[in-house]
Amino acid sequence: MWLNRDIVSIGDLNKEEILQVIEKANSFIPYAKTGHPDSPLKGKIVATLFYEPSTRTRLSFEAAAKRMGAEVLGFGSIESTSVVKGETLMDTIRIIDGYSDAIVIRHPSEGAARLASEYSEVPIINAGDGAGQHPTQTLLDIFTIWKELGKVDDITIGFVGDLKYGRTVHSLSKALSHFNVNLHFISPETLKIPKHIRKEIEKKVPVREHLDLEEVIEKLDVLYVTRIQKERFPDPEEYKKVAGTYILKPSTVARGKKSMIIMHPLPRVDEIPVEIDNLPQAKYFKQASYGVPVRMALLDLILRGE
Repeated sequence: MWLNRDIVSIGDLNKEEILQVIEKANSFIPYAKTGHPDSPLKGKIVATLFYEPSTRTRLSFEAAAKRMGAEVLGFGSIESTSVVKGETLMDTIRIIDGYSDAIVIRHPSEGAARLASEYSEVPIINAGDGAGQHPTQTLLDIFTIWKELGKVDDITIGFVGDLKYGRTVHSLSKALSHFNVNLHFISPETLKIPKHIRKEIEKKVPVREHLDLEEVIEKLDVLYVTRIQKERFPDPEEYKKVAGTYILKPSTVARGKKSMIIMHPLPRVDEIPVEIDNLPQAKYFKQASYGVPVRMALLDLILRGE
C-alpha cells in the first residue's frame, strides 16, 4: 500500500491513511531532534529538487531524511543546475531517478509533480506545485490540529487571507472534508476559494464564505492565516489592492475562544504582527517544527512500506 508510492495530491490519501501518518509521526517525535537510534533508512538516498525558494519544507525534508539515517542530494535553486542550459523537467527527473530512492520536488508550475511521477521509477513527493497542491504541508497541518486540540473531528476552522492562490488552503480544506468539521473561508472577493474546490468540499462538510474575520472569530477552534502571495499575482496592481487586507489584531484574538489555535504555513509578511507570537493561541512555530516527524513518517512509509 505504501511502498514506493507517489504522494502528488492529498487526494491520493484517504482518511485512514492520513491517520496512519499522524500515528507514526507521533511515535517519531522523540527522534525529531536526536535522530532515530536504528537509522531505518540507512543506505537510502532522498533527492530534493526545489525549483522555487523554500526554507521550512526543504530543510525539514532534509532533516527528516537524515534523522532516519538516509543521505540527501539535490538543489535549492536552479541557477547551479542544467535547467539554466535548457534541460527539461522530464530529463532532469530521468537523471535523478538513477541517483536516488525517492524524489521530493517543488516547482512553480501546477501539475509538475504529477508529470514528474510519469517519468520516474522512484516515488515522487510533491513539495508544492504552483498554486496547486502541497500534500505534506497538509499532513503536518492536520497533525498540528490533532496534537494541539486532541482531535480533528467536531471542530470549526477558519481560513483567512489568500484563498485563491494558497495551495496550502486548497490541500488542507480537501483533506479536512474527510472529517466532521465546519469550514469558514474569509477573504477579499478577488481572492475567494476557487469555485471547483468549494463545490468539491461542500459535498461533504458545511462551508461558509465571509469578507470580515470579526463576524466569525468567536466560533473558531482553528484560525488558519495565510499571506497574500505577491509572487502568484499576474498583475502587480491587483496585488496592491489587497495587500494588508487582513492583519490579525490582539483584540480580535481576545474575542475568540481561549482554546483556539492560530496556524500559518509561513513565511508571514505583515498578516500576523510579532506581538501575537507570545499569545498562548499562537502555534505556527510549533506547527513548522512538526514538519520533521511528519516527513520522517512519510519517508519511512514510502521507502520501507511500514
